[in-house]
Amino acid sequence: MGLTLAEKVLARASGRDEVRPGEFVVASIDLALVHDIFAADVFRHLVELGVEELFDPDRVVIVLDHLVPAPSEAAAAAHRTIREHVERFGISSFYDAGAGICHQLLPERGHITPGALVVGTDSHTTTHGALAAAGTGIGTSEMVYALATGKLWFRVPPTIRFELTGALAPMVAWKDVILALAGRHGDDVAQYKAVELGGPAASSASIASRLTVCNMAVEIGAKFGFFAADEAALAYLAERGHEGLEPFGPDPDAEYEAVHGFDLSSLEPQVALPSAVDNVEPIGQVEGTRIDQAFIGSCTNGRLEDLEAAAAILRGRQVHPGVRLLVAPASRAVFQAAVRSGAIQALADAGASVLPPGCGPCFGGHGGLLGPGERCIGTHNRNFVGRMGSARAEIFLASPQTVAASALAGAIADPRKVGGRG
Repeated sequence: MGLTLAEKVLARASGRDEVRPGEFVVASIDLALVHDIFAADVFRHLVELGVEELFDPDRVVIVLDHLVPAPSEAAAAAHRTIREHVERFGISSFYDAGAGICHQLLPERGHITPGALVVGTDSHTTTHGALAAAGTGIGTSEMVYALATGKLWFRVPPTIRFELTGALAPMVAWKDVILALAGRHGDDVAQYKAVELGGPAASSASIASRLTVCNMAVEIGAKFGFFAADEAALAYLAERGHEGLEPFGPDPDAEYEAVHGFDLSSLEPQVALPSAVDNVEPIGQVEGTRIDQAFIGSCTNGRLEDLEAAAAILRGRQVHPGVRLLVAPASRAVFQAAVRSGAIQALADAGASVLPPGCGPCFGGHGGLLGPGERCIGTHNRNFVGRMGSARAEIFLASPQTVAASALAGAIADPRKVGGRG
């Protein structure tokens, strides 16, 4: 009997030939990610426990991305504490404020490889399944244990597979795919389960799009979200120093808890309505809903592909006078590439405010907060009550194309009707 991707990773990490859903294993961690929201507490606990050395400082990545730039004295003090502990523990992979978002930096800087077991203090660590790594979010106490020992226990999850066929129509994005899956199957369909995106259409997704889909796998409950590492993934990895890797995917005879078909050809732009990610409707059901703010960015859709898609719609046009358009590149490298491509110029000319690379308004920690009664449509991954400020504000989620079109219209708009200008 063959193995799914989750089973392959956990079997290898626990030193076994095979594992099956429901079994408990103690697995070796390949990479541990800690970001600024929890890093100071993680380091404090390590010191209090008398831990003087990490299991392997070369397999630890620390990122300052949520509170960037530091919005308060407390945040600045936490950042200083984190920097001191990075030096204390000899961690070489440290990305200071402004470098970018952790889930962009890890693949961008070559930290992710197929088959790796990656844990992070952020729920969207599922992102890294775009490159066939098993990424999952863990809590502070679990991270303390993982950093001290290099191991963590897991229950092997069953796997749900989505068989993707067809092709996306113009102005329909892979963000629409994951929103549609959430809308059709609910936010708990994969609760403590792994999700695989496969089928003949899966290979047509760019690496940026795969990162988007796997990022939001956790929004349907997934422990892990995966694409197989195919030729496109291996080419991406080779550009980052990982040459000679072999394709990595599930076995042909792997067993799944469920397999769901999904034809991309008939999909239209999707919008998640307040205040749940699975409260999803086709664009036509919400078109014309007035907005106050539009946001393009986050670890879900702040990549070059996303900024260029928005710029293609906004180029030579002006954002509606009643809308604040905020753009936060996912990393400094993305920002620089978007400057070279002309995307940043087009967005700024249209009236966008370009923010420093980082999580920006998605986290709701400072910039881009909403007041009572205001509405925002954004490319981020969560639209919960109070996520971006007032509990009486409303958040809608959509693709970069839909957000850009809406920023022009002053209301939620169908990007297929607006079109692009190259």
